[in-house]
Amino acid sequence: MLDDRLRRPALLQTVHLGETKVSFVPDGAVQGNPRLWLPSSTAETWAARPEYLDDDGYLVASIGGLLVEHDGRALLIDAGFGPQSVPAEPGAPNGLLYGGALLDNLSALGRRPEDVEAVAFTHLHSDHIGWAAQPAFAHAEYLVAKPEWAQREPSSETDTMAPRVRTVDDGQEVFPGVRVRFAAGHTPGHAEYVITAGEQRLIAFGDAVHSPIQIENPDWSCVYDHDPAEAASHRRKLVAELAEPRTIGFGNHFADVVFGHVRDGRWTATVG
Repeated sequence: MLDDRLRRPALLQTVHLGETKVSFVPDGAVQGNPRLWLPSSTAETWAARPEYLDDDGYLVASIGGLLVEHDGRALLIDAGFGPQSVPAEPGAPNGLLYGGALLDNLSALGRRPEDVEAVAFTHLHSDHIGWAAQPAFAHAEYLVAKPEWAQREPSSETDTMAPRVRTVDDGQEVFPGVRVRFAAGHTPGHAEYVITAGEQRLIAFGDAVHSPIQIENPDWSCVYDHDPAEAASHRRKLVAELAEPRTIGFGNHFADVVFGHVRDGRWTATVG
């Protein structure tokens, strides 16, 4: 049942776009306090939509990467949280946050870290760069949108990544059939990746949307959005795009419904 899938982290799953194979590679998950993650929501919202909440009353958000394979080559979009965990703290937006499974799931797809020629990032938050900051992908380039890298918050993680970083421009093709497009709001340089094969396309929209319930309520920005108004403006356009024919969305944080599209104003899972 879909309700069950909304309350559990995503499993490894794959879609095919022509000759391109696209797979979600799970790393872990984070619990989100619904009223704190989405401040425009209300207690009445969640009383009416309990299917989104786990047994502890949290939203469930997956964490992982998107493996894109074409003609024997491999690109990874985002790199999870890495082998670490952060416990829940009372009154904080997050509940338990953990990673660690990405490399095992990459292996389950028949890939080793050295097979990945580049890791492309939607943005530089810790739950998207974890394994790259280890660094697990020692042979890969790290592709970061120019404004994201220019406005990054200095940290030990980004310092570790710096020697491998190559910045990319809006609209640039970073892999066969994969183009970056800037989509600021969540961070100043947040990016999405559009994967095109024939008449099909997949939009990997990163943290432009954190939960499927925002598809129905695109004006609801996440507490972690750098510019909530800009994030909401982009989200409204994105929701309209995801309702277009032959368009699939990929939501990194979308519980066990990471692949889907918009139908009748709601998120409909494509896989499973």
